[in-house]
Amino acid sequence: MAYFWIKSLHLLFVIAWLAAVFYLPRILVNMAEASGQPAVIERLALMGRRLYRFGHNMFGLAVVFGAALYVGHYFTAQLPDVVGHMKWIHAKLGMVVLLLIYYILMGRWLKRAAAGGALPSSTTLRWINELPIILVLAIIYLVIAKPM
Repeated sequence: MAYFWIKSLHLLFVIAWLAAVFYLPRILVNMAEASGQPAVIERLALMGRRLYRFGHNMFGLAVVFGAALYVGHYFTAQLPDVVGHMKWIHAKLGMVVLLLIYYILMGRWLKRAAAGGALPSSTTLRWINELPIILVLAIIYLVIAKPM
């Protein structure tokens, strides 16, 4: 029973983090399109900072519960060895690291834009916003199919 609770909480926090990963670049798009409107940019920067902080908190909780799934069987018999000798988990974790790097980069762009720095064009930001979809799709495939 503990396994299902831990897995459910892990999934909940991953979904919450991904909401921030997908939405933060949209705030940057709006900031890029609001040039010359300081009140709008200030409001968007505030929203972005709050979302960025929320995303980091959700990522931290997802890591805690994910680590419990990954190594929990060493500490209690209630948790199964969900990884075994499969190598898919290493590919998944590598892609999660790439997503985290992407998220941190978006946070740095937000901080720069809030300080009056330049952002890429809104069209470029829209294309950049699509990158995590590819990674998330690959992660979902690995988790479901466990091909290796």
